[in-house]
Amino acid sequence: MTPGFAGKILRVDLSRQHVSEEKLPDDTVLKAFIGGFGLGLKILYDECLPGMSPTDPENPLIFMTGPLTGMSVPSPCNTTAVSLNFATEYTAGRSHSHGRFGPLLKFAGYDGIVIKGASERPVYLWIHDGETEFKDGKKFWGRDTHDTEDLVKEDLKNKDATVAAIGPGGENLCHEAIIENDKHHSFSHSGFGGVMGSKKLKAIAVYGAGKVASHDQAALEYAAKEWTKSLLNSEMGKFWIASGRSTKGRKDTWDYDETHGLISSKNLQVVSPAEWLDDIHDVANITPEPCYMCPLGCSHVLQIVKGPHKGQIATPSGGGENMEGPASSVGVYDTASVYRLVELQDRLGFEAGYVGSVLGFAFECYEKRLITKEDTGGVELRWGDVDAAAKLMEMIAKREKIGNILAMGVKRASQAINKGSEKFIVHIKGAAPSWHDWRSSWGIMFGQIVGGGSGWPAPGVTSFTTEPDVGYAEFQDPLTPDGKAEAARRTGMKKYWDDAIGTCWNATWGIPGSLKYTAEAVAAVTGWEMPDALLVGERIMNLERVFNVRHGLTPVHDLDIGPRFLEPPKMGPAKGKTIAPYLPGMLSEYYRLMGWDENTGKPWRGTLKRLGLEQYSADIWR
Repeated sequence: MTPGFAGKILRVDLSRQHVSEEKLPDDTVLKAFIGGFGLGLKILYDECLPGMSPTDPENPLIFMTGPLTGMSVPSPCNTTAVSLNFATEYTAGRSHSHGRFGPLLKFAGYDGIVIKGASERPVYLWIHDGETEFKDGKKFWGRDTHDTEDLVKEDLKNKDATVAAIGPGGENLCHEAIIENDKHHSFSHSGFGGVMGSKKLKAIAVYGAGKVASHDQAALEYAAKEWTKSLLNSEMGKFWIASGRSTKGRKDTWDYDETHGLISSKNLQVVSPAEWLDDIHDVANITPEPCYMCPLGCSHVLQIVKGPHKGQIATPSGGGENMEGPASSVGVYDTASVYRLVELQDRLGFEAGYVGSVLGFAFECYEKRLITKEDTGGVELRWGDVDAAAKLMEMIAKREKIGNILAMGVKRASQAINKGSEKFIVHIKGAAPSWHDWRSSWGIMFGQIVGGGSGWPAPGVTSFTTEPDVGYAEFQDPLTPDGKAEAARRTGMKKYWDDAIGTCWNATWGIPGSLKYTAEAVAAVTGWEMPDALLVGERIMNLERVFNVRHGLTPVHDLDIGPRFLEPPKMGPAKGKTIAPYLPGMLSEYYRLMGWDENTGKPWRGTLKRLGLEQYSADIWR
């Protein structure tokens, strides 16, 4: 058994209510794909055949840790979920969650879980110290994600377990439903809540008290020490710490986003409204809630301390999309109302970008009289109405009235409503982008456009952060196409490496030296020679592309973008500017740089051979 790994994958057959264990692949495969998204993608490629749908019982739902998950390095808390993307239905979906789920899974004796089949009745899994049990999930069916977590722990009489659960959104197969864990965290992209709901799997509870050995603990401690020092002294590290520890830090975060025109509002008709969380100092307290061994603590508990919502608690994770999605997208800006909607969104089990895209779309349809009170069950969708936003989210989760259409995602909802509504939808390949207004940050926007509809594949470099380890020590001009394709390639290779090792991206993104420190840490843990991190990342990027092409992706899909996302903003730093006319050329340049055919978007045989992926050539070059 290679140090740094538990050495086993748990196989779950829900149709037969049967579990089995298998050894991890040998070191040749592990060195090529490492863990996390890399190893999960390799398993998905082998087992998700062309023609499968996301709700096909044989479509695998995979949870995979990495060699640094649970080890003594900064933020070793990442678990990656991998399956067919429910939002696009033809790309490899991936989603990362944090908290304690990954470390406890590893301590329970497993590096990952592969779930297939579908139960006839709702169940939940109880995985603990090498044992797995199927438990009755029917009594929790219909409950929200947070209540389910509490009830499962009570049912197991184990308050220290970690629970990943779906809410009504996943149960009712909403296309971008999430799997929530530890209340603050979620597998939020790619619609895996719906995949889990189709399998009648309500929750996965995990507890483990085991340990995972490292090959060279002294070398690991040295790499971790240098890594932590760089992290805490970096601008991004300070940014994450401030955003999760005080209302002042949170407001400073929003002030930064407002300055750069990143806050989305009213279905992207308004950019960075001045009223956004302007009252946070006066009405809210923040308490940090760090993940397992995290020095940052960007996750937090927020409590409203005055006004009609006094006493209300919300448990959002770090980042901003989870607040813009259910709130500013429909013109709700005051702190108490924002966090009321955030908490409801999390409990129902929805991804924030999806909520932002469908709520903003529905409110604008109502404003333009494309839908009426008859469609909404009598609810008037007026900008800024927090009660209407809450009611509409509940209707989507239950698939009632207009909610049944919106549950399919904004692209399909627009096709159902028609009447010209397709002109103001926001999506990438039918999936919601990460929910900021990236029209003022073309590098990040392009990185998401060339991805598979799973949020952040290649972050690019513009106004948000630098990435010195791949040659970007300074910000790029955010509103020019120059250099954006190359930045997406380089930052993508680093990001895909980061997504394979088992640590939170916040501990590596833009952190000077993190590429070296993480590679040293993986070598110290496993006993391997220091890996070529960027080569591993490039290999994973190309296997993902082959998977997507094999399942139907063409260059046409890379330009399948909601028109509103390509409109020139009417205000803010990007006023009057759009990436749209440059996109075909940027895409061709990206293909060339990646070693892909410009006409088909397929990786050339020579590219695949160079990366050790030649056995996959025949799947796309018949």
